[in-house]
Amino acid sequence: MKNRIWELDAFRGVCILGMIAVHLVYDLVDLFHLVRWTYPPAFLLVQSAGGALFLLLSGLCATLGSHPVRRGLTVFAAGLVVTAVTGGMYLLRLSDASIVIGFGVLHCLGLCMLLWPVFRRCPNLLLALLAAGFIVLGWYLRGVRADFPWLVPLGVTYPGFATVDYFPLFPNLGYFLAGSLLGRTLYREKTSLFPKIDGNRGLAGALCWCGRNSLLIYLLHQPVLCLLLLPAVL
Repeated sequence: MKNRIWELDAFRGVCILGMIAVHLVYDLVDLFHLVRWTYPPAFLLVQSAGGALFLLLSGLCATLGSHPVRRGLTVFAAGLVVTAVTGGMYLLRLSDASIVIGFGVLHCLGLCMLLWPVFRRCPNLLLALLAAGFIVLGWYLRGVRADFPWLVPLGVTYPGFATVDYFPLFPNLGYFLAGSLLGRTLYREKTSLFPKIDGNRGLAGALCWCGRNSLLIYLLHQPVLCLLLLPAVL
């Protein structure tokens, strides 16, 4: 987006900060065992809804940006870096196999971006039907198991499957397409809905900065959290 829409950057910033908070709790409770805490249903709901909102926002932004294939390849490549790092942590016996992120949010988001040109020319009604269908399919596949791992990216897992970050294509492609539908309707003019607010100052400016640098923050936040918490473990 050449003329950036401040509230979308700010909302992305809120999402990325929320994700950091969720991962901090995970590090304290499960990774380093510094705190004993059972996740309440409300926390798990916020965790799940946060991922859906992020995919929704990404789909919205896809209608405003350009070069989705290039962006998708970049994000997917970042996901592969995360896979390599978490796989290395497992091989070094720093955690169990659940630490390995084989198809997390970056893998899913990158693939959604790569698929967006396929759906870009769909009329709004068809886009809405596809979004709803993919979401329903994803909820159905949550109970489906296979004896092999090749369908994990689609939402079909296997006995014993465990990972700390799993965003299958279904239902998340549905959330992405739902967001693209919102982008077509709410941002047809490709301008801010709140033009009188200066998105470069104060809290809005800080959130916008986080939103504009969300990929870099995502890649760096977990190593930084681990470095900060490591002295408490040693």
